[in-house]
Amino acid sequence: MDAFELLAHPVRLRVVHAMCGGRELTTAELCERIRDVSKATVYRHVDLLAANGVLEVALERRVRGAVERRYRLRRDRATIDTGTIDALSPDDHRSAFAAALAVLAAEFTAYLDRDTADPVADSVGYRQHAIWLGPGELRGMIDGMREAIAPHLANEPSPDRTQYLISPILFPVETPPAGTGAGGATGVRRGPEPCS
Repeated sequence: MDAFELLAHPVRLRVVHAMCGGRELTTAELCERIRDVSKATVYRHVDLLAANGVLEVALERRVRGAVERRYRLRRDRATIDTGTIDALSPDDHRSAFAAALAVLAAEFTAYLDRDTADPVADSVGYRQHAIWLGPGELRGMIDGMREAIAPHLANEPSPDRTQYLISPILFPVETPPAGTGAGGATGVRRGPEPCS
């Protein structure tokens, strides 16, 4: 299974998100985190991620006669390379976008279902803005977003940190005027990178 097929799935993507930040979790702990998915399904997807090298066993120990495994994420395997992204068909992009939206909806629903959910206090945001950008402005905006987010990607869990899901979604809603050089000529193509 290639990286795109492996990561463009809502449950597997949620497992990868849960493992970000250097966490080491058991499948049972992942089931607690992803409560709206059956345990059998979570176990199946963890096995698939481990078999494909996205997760690796950090520790094994015997618990009540069974082997309990703590997994950690291999960040180098939890990305989709530029060559693969460049080769994606429109249907592949549709599938990946649908998976991303499914993850957003599931994680947001899980958040709201918590007794402690407080969207105002937690600075929850889901605004959309329609903006006009030339190719240089688009590159500048994307670079600025990367500069704002990238320093925080290596943060590890700690008592004073809460994990947030940030999902920049960017696409043109109109066809660019002919001869403007807009529409994919910006050199900023990036694909799904769950943790990097």
